[in-house]
Amino acid sequence: MTVWSKLPSNEITRQPYLLIAACVGVICSSIVLPFYTMGLFVVPVTEEFGWSRSEFQLSLLFSTGMGVLTSPVIGLLIHRHGARIVALFGLAGLSVAFLIPAFTTGQLWQFYAAYAAMALLGAGTIPVTWTTAVTTNFHRHRGLALGLVLSGTGLCAILVPPVIAWVLTNYGWRVGYLALALLPIVFAWPLVFFYFKPGQVTDEQTVTPQTADWGLTLTEAVSGYRFWVLLVSIFLVYIAQSGIVPNMIPALTDIGVSPVAAAQTISLFGTAVIVGRLVIGFCVDRFWAPGVAAIAISMPILGCLLLWNDLTLVNAQIAAILLGFAAGAELDLMAFLAVTYFGPKHYAKIYGFLYAALASASGIAPALFAELYEITQSYRTGFALGAGAFTCSVILVLMLGRYPKQDPSAS
Repeated sequence: MTVWSKLPSNEITRQPYLLIAACVGVICSSIVLPFYTMGLFVVPVTEEFGWSRSEFQLSLLFSTGMGVLTSPVIGLLIHRHGARIVALFGLAGLSVAFLIPAFTTGQLWQFYAAYAAMALLGAGTIPVTWTTAVTTNFHRHRGLALGLVLSGTGLCAILVPPVIAWVLTNYGWRVGYLALALLPIVFAWPLVFFYFKPGQVTDEQTVTPQTADWGLTLTEAVSGYRFWVLLVSIFLVYIAQSGIVPNMIPALTDIGVSPVAAAQTISLFGTAVIVGRLVIGFCVDRFWAPGVAAIAISMPILGCLLLWNDLTLVNAQIAAILLGFAAGAELDLMAFLAVTYFGPKHYAKIYGFLYAALASASGIAPALFAELYEITQSYRTGFALGAGAFTCSVILVLMLGRYPKQDPSAS
């Protein structure tokens, strides 16, 4: 008898290894690894080659810009061929892509090409791959299952930056990229190969025709206002979050904070992401999800205002926690709200297009906030922009209204 068999029988305890494999896949994904490690490479790479910070951080625009193009395609591939095969190819491709910047010769375009390759070759690792498993295999505990899987983003922020910071300090930034290349193929690929098998449901009552076969087509979804409300809300949250988080490390090092201490601040962000994911996942299974989202997204407004008023290590740590909690809300809420309002039948395709908004914001924001710094020699304008974006997102998410009657969880 395993420890899992002693726990109360529910969707979570019946399929733990699927959740673990998906969570590790999120940790080693093309949206998470480049995003949470970019800040560590800003100073050593720009100092070696003489680039501005905004020039280097524009690499993320090429990464996520390619993600805008590939995410709808990945949704279609998952719909036709299944999430497992897409994930395995994506993890292998991402490891190859991380090797490219380690061997660059100092041309800026080479870094842009390397980060574009991360998105292209690692396209199969984006969140739609992992969340499709949850929407397929989980219904009664869907929110909590999404929270557990997507807490991988927070675990990445906790575990990876301090390790890569140590590698950079002792062996240089090129070896740092080589270390990143090992993560998807060594840690995630075996787990996904053996345990990530969505669709194999052990309980006939977990997914029924009523819960699995209803849903709007992509055309029907985009013709309604809810799709665009959700898309713009996601875009604004990720403009703010993706602008502030990668720039937090260079902002702190500018005021004399050590790179290791700055990386630990991002680890606080990661811890808050995990807490946010689990708390939000628990709450949306029980309460109106847009209301839960509005509360969570309103919290980083205070964090942005703290940073705007006085950039100190303590204020940055508080802001990181508040930002992390909101980050723990939006990504899994995007998945939860998409399947709740539009149905699971065409979820992968619809989510793929919603993810394009997230990807475009994540690509634009780091360079935008860095450019604001170059112009003003201060990050205060970026912090004010973040506060405004979060505020608008709160208003928008509340406009989603009641759950549709077709959703069985609404009855």
